[in-house]
Amino acid sequence: MSDLRRAAAEWLAQDPDPDTRAELQALLDAGDDAALADRFASRLEFGTAGLRGELGAGPNRMNRVTVMRAAAGLAARLLAGDPNAQDGTSPDQATDANAQDGTPAGRATDVPGGPAGMAGGTGRPGVVIGYDARHGSRQFALDTAAVVTGAGLRAWVMPRPLPTPVLAFAVRHLGADAGVMVTASHNPPRDNGYKVYWGDGAQILTPLDAEIAAAIDAVGRVDELPLGKPGDWTVLDDDIVEAYLVALDGLPLDGSPRDVSIAYTPMHGVGLEVLRRAFARAGFPEPAVVAEQAEPDPDFPTVAFPNPEEPGAMDLVMALAERTGADLAIANDPDADRCAVAVPGPDGWRTLTGDEVGGLLAEYVLRHTRGGDRLVVTTIVSSSLLGRIAERHGVRFAESLTGFKWIMKARTAPDDRQVFGYEEALGYSLGGDGGVPVRDKDGIGAALAIAALAAEAKRDGRTLLDLLDDQARRYGLHLTAPLSIRVEDRALIAGAMTRLRTAPPTALGGLQVTRVDDLTAGSGGLPPTEGLRLRMPGARVVIRPSGTEPKLKCYLEVVRPPGDNDRDAAARTLEAIRTDLAATLALT
Repeated sequence: MSDLRRAAAEWLAQDPDPDTRAELQALLDAGDDAALADRFASRLEFGTAGLRGELGAGPNRMNRVTVMRAAAGLAARLLAGDPNAQDGTSPDQATDANAQDGTPAGRATDVPGGPAGMAGGTGRPGVVIGYDARHGSRQFALDTAAVVTGAGLRAWVMPRPLPTPVLAFAVRHLGADAGVMVTASHNPPRDNGYKVYWGDGAQILTPLDAEIAAAIDAVGRVDELPLGKPGDWTVLDDDIVEAYLVALDGLPLDGSPRDVSIAYTPMHGVGLEVLRRAFARAGFPEPAVVAEQAEPDPDFPTVAFPNPEEPGAMDLVMALAERTGADLAIANDPDADRCAVAVPGPDGWRTLTGDEVGGLLAEYVLRHTRGGDRLVVTTIVSSSLLGRIAERHGVRFAESLTGFKWIMKARTAPDDRQVFGYEEALGYSLGGDGGVPVRDKDGIGAALAIAALAAEAKRDGRTLLDLLDDQARRYGLHLTAPLSIRVEDRALIAGAMTRLRTAPPTALGGLQVTRVDDLTAGSGGLPPTEGLRLRMPGARVVIRPSGTEPKLKCYLEVVRPPGDNDRDAAARTLEAIRTDLAATLALT
């Protein structure tokens, strides 16, 4: 028997899922060694993004065995000690980073609105588990609960499919030591994933990911794991959603008008119910909803990719906005942690970039909060505009590596009070004078704030496009655009990065490349990361592989000084850079 067939037989013997057992048995019976190699010659690697991959049998797929192993590894790491240690920060930083709510290391001492007896710091370590409406998500959540309770931990499971920001909020609200969200966010329907949070309510970082991965490697057969059963874990009720909505009351919305009409889509995901309740609670009119995309559907039948950034993904909501005469179109991705915005313009509806929304929300938050200790954060691939906004408003500014796991750990001083963080990929976390209530991107909270901003502009006879022009006049025009290239073979991405390092381009879009930064060596005090940054006069390009999809992602920015507000000229320069970069990469 070959090693592949032996590994498949061993997997088959422990797999509790009749569907993946049948899939694997069919491959064994057919002698399909290529398909077996695809599933067993490699495996999904647990990292700072947790796990994410295609559903199916074998260690290189998302399935019940993979999830149970991950849960057992997480439980082992929690039981190994100090569940309050922060990923990649010193003990002092850990305390300061989580002091915004007055509790050390993100542990709740009181859980208003939560079930009795769930305060952190007592008894066994605990894990709160959420899930979206994708194929397999609920079962993966229940498997996680069974494994962690079988290992002797406490577990709380969300009452139904809910947005990722509700889970991220619940970690701190319940005083849990960790959180798990079963979701693949905006990936294609064939995928699912497993995102892990620590006791501070933020996603895990190095070295914690490696410690959990090592614990997963030590897990034996899953059919030999001790398992809890229903009744051993707590199924939460709607109080947890209500507590999240109460927390959103802390957003700086007071005094803003509410006269704004919105067209909305949850994009076949789980955002609709919570967003409707959040809007009603804040006094906004109920949005018009895209009927074809209103209900959760794990097959995402109306979009090629359920990602608001993808071309065509927002066509239905913009069409609804046009029909209803809406002021604004808003989309959440399927797990509602991202928020996309479209507005009417002279040439019809257009989507705003994540950087445009980030700049607008940053100034909105800074106008409605106070204090020189306020901190705003973005990533090295996002627009440089936020730094200029922070300087003008006299607040602290930090850059982080890509992803909210880094944004929520960024600090410039021990007493930083983060009130805003964003990344260009439509992710935003914002708060009032008490800091951010959710330590991850929050598409519901962002939708509330952008509605308030649009209502303010409408009251003054203006639009979000007018506000963008105001920013260009104040800070200079900052125009950004992505170049994302999807591949079937990730080795092509590694090859492209090697070529760029060996022979970087000398010019792009007619601009001389004056400097190349290899981000694997670290940059500006940040940890090393896979990527390159190319600098040109008045322009910048960052190139990096995606951490969750088989994509090479490039982030382009052209900056014109205040007074030079020629968007057409800047757009032509941006497109020229994009064209030359695509030719240099040679991946299409």
